[in-house]
Amino acid sequence: MYLKSTLELTLSLDSEKFYELLDRVHSKSEYSDGNKLVDETLASKGIIVTYHDKQYKKKVQLTANLNLLLDGDEPDQGNADKLIRKLEKRVNNYFGSMYALDDFNLSKMYLATDIDVGGRDKAGAYIKVLQRIGRVKGFSPPRDNRLSDKISFCLDGNSNGVEFMIYDMVGLLLERSREADSESKEELKALAKKSAGLLRVEVRLVKSTAIRACADETLTTDQIATLCGKGRKIFLDTFQRIIPFGHFYKKAKAVEIICREITDAKTKRRMLRLVALAPEKKSLLLAQKALNCRRIEDVMAAFADIEVSPVTFSKRHDIKHLKNLYSFI
Repeated sequence: MYLKSTLELTLSLDSEKFYELLDRVHSKSEYSDGNKLVDETLASKGIIVTYHDKQYKKKVQLTANLNLLLDGDEPDQGNADKLIRKLEKRVNNYFGSMYALDDFNLSKMYLATDIDVGGRDKAGAYIKVLQRIGRVKGFSPPRDNRLSDKISFCLDGNSNGVEFMIYDMVGLLLERSREADSESKEELKALAKKSAGLLRVEVRLVKSTAIRACADETLTTDQIATLCGKGRKIFLDTFQRIIPFGHFYKKAKAVEIICREITDAKTKRRMLRLVALAPEKKSLLLAQKALNCRRIEDVMAAFADIEVSPVTFSKRHDIKHLKNLYSFI
């Protein structure tokens, strides 16, 4: 698994200081969008600077592609100091002596990886069966449709400031191409051809509470160093909370395997009941609650032991089996 990491750092300013900075870069900016102005002069070095000129709130936002800053390497504990030195150098060169990296607040972190499942048909099939998870403990479907339901499965943390999404890359690129100009349309379609079979998985820390929970440090540089060392753990912990471990089957096949592999009668009854409840309740969480088992984690562990997901395909789906997603990561 190759993990892509992006940080968002924010500096809030009063109007005088904000416009002083804005005057320095206005001629360099690539484009503007309403009250937002984007400066991409550092884009090739891994940083995009965005100026948000709202009526009551002026802020400068740095979006830092950590992999690009590290020349393609994945951020980890071993290269955290190198990353911070590069970030500090870019910030100092851009802002002069006006602002340093620790003047910014670390506001968001995005973690993403691409999974090649072997063809667009399979990518679509994974999305369909994952959507049948519905809800899991601590997460609910998002209120806003960031991505089309046809190509994605998304959940937002109820109070933890964490977002999860998995989507078909081809579907996303083709949807964007429909709204693009002719030149961009062709570029997106060409990219879509190269992305066949790719599922992108994202875990996003979008609130300060999530940042603090993962990196309880005072200085921004210390937070970045901590998060670099924890990126994979943060990603996998969230993935494991949402995606059950195991291969995906039709209900009848899952029942067959459970009956063959599980010898403990009580555990077998609970597993068979959960497989039946999941499509009925349209949510793995609601199915678990309806099972009314105090040790539901033991039931889920039994599914993991035989590598069968309690979430099964709809009868309408043509596909009969999909590999355990954990085998790809």
